[in-house]
Amino acid sequence: MNFGKLVPWNWFKKEEAEKRDVVPVHKEGDVFGLSPSFQNIEAEFDHLLDLVKSSFKGESSNDLAFTNDWLKPSLDIASDEKEYSVNIELPGIDKSDIIIEYVNNTLKVKGEKHREKEVQNKDFYRIERSYGSFQRVLDLPEDSDAENITSEYKDGVLSVTIPRKSLPKADAKKIEITSAT
Repeated sequence: MNFGKLVPWNWFKKEEAEKRDVVPVHKEGDVFGLSPSFQNIEAEFDHLLDLVKSSFKGESSNDLAFTNDWLKPSLDIASDEKEYSVNIELPGIDKSDIIIEYVNNTLKVKGEKHREKEVQNKDFYRIERSYGSFQRVLDLPEDSDAENITSEYKDGVLSVTIPRKSLPKADAKKIEITSAT
């Protein structure tokens, strides 16, 4: 029995492997790249210590400061017998700022969210919107038909449809049992 069929497909194995390649995101109001929420104060303190240590070693603190998934868009993945469908929430992002690529059985959706305009002569007490680059990397199953992938962008949701191709089925062969004499 092939137990590999029982394990669910990991759509994110390449995204997890490329986590160090995330483009930095600037979120106004952050001090040293810390998130504004201090619900987990110990993790925030460890993060701050890592930033300080890296500055003494001469390393770029950007790698550590921006490993959080601040601008990682949420997505839904569904499938039926004909296709896989991926819906990615990208509110406030223009269609021209989104790039979809297919390389080596991997679907990459990346883009950038721009700041609308600079506001002067205003005192901000809190800014929660972030601006910068994002990327989602999906490792496609082997039955994905890369030649016929389609996408549509409407109301801040990018819908990507990946048709499924039928894989060749293994032919069963009966083997004759002989008697030992």
